Amino acid sequence: MDAERILPDELLERLRGRAARYDQENQFFHEDLEELAAAGYLKVFVPENDGGSGLGLEAVAALQRRLATAAPATALAVNMHLVWTGVARVLAARGDDSLATVLKEAGQGEIFAFGISEPGNDSMLFDSGTVAQPLGDGGYSFTGRKIFTSLSRGWTRLGTFGKDASARDGEGELVFGWVHRDDPGHETLDDWNTLGMRASASNTTLLHGAVVPAERIFRKLPVGPNRDLLIFAIFACFETLLAAVYTGLAERAFALGVESVQRRISAKYGGRSFAQDPDIRWKIADAAMALDGIRPQLAGLARDVDNLVDHGSQWFPQLVGLKSRATENARYVVDLAIRVSGGSSYFRGSELERLYRDVLAGMFHPSNDESAHNTVASAWLGPLEN
Repeated sequence: MDAERILPDELLERLRGRAARYDQENQFFHEDLEELAAAGYLKVFVPENDGGSGLGLEAVAALQRRLATAAPATALAVNMHLVWTGVARVLAARGDDSLATVLKEAGQGEIFAFGISEPGNDSMLFDSGTVAQPLGDGGYSFTGRKIFTSLSRGWTRLGTFGKDASARDGEGELVFGWVHRDDPGHETLDDWNTLGMRASASNTTLLHGAVVPAERIFRKLPVGPNRDLLIFAIFACFETLLAAVYTGLAERAFALGVESVQRRISAKYGGRSFAQDPDIRWKIADAAMALDGIRPQLAGLARDVDNLVDHGSQWFPQLVGLKSRATENARYVVDLAIRVSGGSSYFRGSELERLYRDVLAGMFHPSNDESAHNTVASAWLGPLEN
């Protein structure tokens, strides 16, 4: 995979050049999205015979790292489209063609987003407060509130889910389907005004009885944890590509820190650069070692997904562990870059200042730190006793 061919330096520089304006003006990344679509970037998971690049998760994770070095908020939002197309690829590789239409439509230019997260729903994919009302013909209408809908200003297909209205608490089915942009019954709120990742436009989506016909219902699962292949595929792509974005963000911060240290002059060291300061050198080395530790884990786990490796019950602990390590690692690296770069990095308009705000979003994505640690502890110690 030639990352520089798919994401050439000239394209990255244009994206980087717009990132500060998007952030300052709280704008959606319309120009970035148009350029990435024109370059075929939204089709990297799509098979070649459907007009895509036919790449696997390892290669796409490397691309997302590269994209995030230029425009983290753009990379984060594009992640949502890539997760759905990646899920379709992961399923197909395991003999499940239930999302074959996703790859075909992505090849035709459709853009996919996640309408999954809900306020107060810490069960995530295993329960829903959204009501899925059966219509009698196999279709459903969906009514509920979805938060953090990245790509809210650009999607044409929204993957969402809700609980069958006939279900009692803790029972029944979760119904997954596609809402189309031109369908009635959905509303995007203008409520995205955040500390960082501002260009992602992760606005709230309200579903007001949005009708999804039977042919667009793609899964029904029982309420509660389960090991359905769809759940595995979502976790595999979502956690891995999130880890890639925040690792790329950290790599950019590290590069800026190194440049700053080499440029800044120290009176203490006779007019030489801060690169001669032992304490500064230690911090740079520590940041470099932190990055060196996460890269092989990210690439290796993504490669295992591509190669159909069977980690059994350890798949979910490894995936949530990767996401947790990568996002926390990125915060650590950005913090070190800020420390070695001096007070100028504290001013608004500094790229490091923006990265410092952007990296904080990593703690809020599923699985959060508490959930990840619970998953890993349960894998090794068993579930908590009632």
